[in-house]
Amino acid sequence: MFQVFRNAWKDPALRKKILFTLLIIVIFRFGAAIFVPFLEPSTIKQMMGEGTILNYLDVMTGGSLSNGTLFAMSITPYINASIIVQLLTVAIPALERLSKEGEEGRKKINKITKYVALGIGLFQAIAFYIGLRNTVNETTHKSAVLYTEGFDGVIAAITIVACFVAGASLIIWLGDQISQKGIGNGISMILFAGIISRVPDMVINLIKQISVAPQNWFFVPLILVIYVLMIAFVILMTNAERRIPVQYAKRVVGRKMYGGQTNHIPIKVAMAGVMPIIFAMSIMSLPATIGYFFGVTATSGHAFWSDFIALFSTNNVVYAILYFFLIIGFNYFYIAMQYNPVQIANDLKKNNGAIPGYRPGKPTSDFIHNSLSKVTLVGAIFLGIIAIFPIIFQNLTGITGLSLGGTTILIVVGVALETVRALESQMMMRHHKGFLE
Repeated sequence: MFQVFRNAWKDPALRKKILFTLLIIVIFRFGAAIFVPFLEPSTIKQMMGEGTILNYLDVMTGGSLSNGTLFAMSITPYINASIIVQLLTVAIPALERLSKEGEEGRKKINKITKYVALGIGLFQAIAFYIGLRNTVNETTHKSAVLYTEGFDGVIAAITIVACFVAGASLIIWLGDQISQKGIGNGISMILFAGIISRVPDMVINLIKQISVAPQNWFFVPLILVIYVLMIAFVILMTNAERRIPVQYAKRVVGRKMYGGQTNHIPIKVAMAGVMPIIFAMSIMSLPATIGYFFGVTATSGHAFWSDFIALFSTNNVVYAILYFFLIIGFNYFYIAMQYNPVQIANDLKKNNGAIPGYRPGKPTSDFIHNSLSKVTLVGAIFLGIIAIFPIIFQNLTGITGLSLGGTTILIVVGVALETVRALESQMMMRHHKGFLE
């Protein structure tokens, strides 16, 4: 592996891509340290209670949300926009046609996604501003927004919302730059960098809890072992696949014979990756987001709505159950969008291919559909277990700060593997031996 990195660094073109990616990540972290005017960071931190959806968003943004910085919303508007556009692609024929037009169609859909992300970013920025305005410091009894009344209040509101929206737009642009000129997927890399930057804070939080309750020292080795096993399990399941054998018939064209090869159709267990979790988390965050828009939180506002929003706290048992079943549902939905057994069966028939033991046409598509359903169920249960296990462990041990561990591990490991594959492909193009062999 070290030899590969040394070879990669020696190659001028690849070294330029790596340095460019690192530069964008540095810019992202620099922007995460620029404070938005008219905000009081110490008061904002009171909103980030353990187990709340804002705590999750704070982890995803690398701490930018709790500090009230320029990148407070990070890539969450773009992720939500991607989900909405993918859902609409199934419902709207015009978008469905665009998705089948190759590279040009994808560019148009990506442009539409960015406009939707801008609208969602504006909505989230306004909702967050209202939540900040209604948040009062327990000591000073002052709002998190320094000016809330009169002309100064209007200027403060416009400035705060504009900074949040501009930060979200800038992050989308930075992600595009990585995708075009760097290594790996840009949005994924920024999400990865934000999560990794929060690891020291999570470790410090765990140490503080142990110092307060010394009996928790017993769980430290157990936590380390569990996380190592979870990482190994995620890597194993991410690389696991079901291979459907395909036999291509021989055919004679002129004086040459073609075909006769044996190949396979790979169906990955975790084909959807982390998308079902992001879909589920976005849905689960809606009550809290809408609540903040109307100034209602789990601890303030009308009793009924406060209790309702409290159900969606990330350390709540009801939340874990809903989260688990949403992940399974979205996993099936995402795979159904990406994988069409009928089209695969037709493509096999056109290319003189067949699955041994099954006639071309409907029997082949039924077999692929059944195989896909079984693999999808295994992948969905895997994603659900990884996502909710830290929540269960936290409720059993009383150690907080772990409820988001499964989600972050899935995202970090998934992005790391994706980046490794991208780097590996660059190595193979330059005839270097890769470290995935």
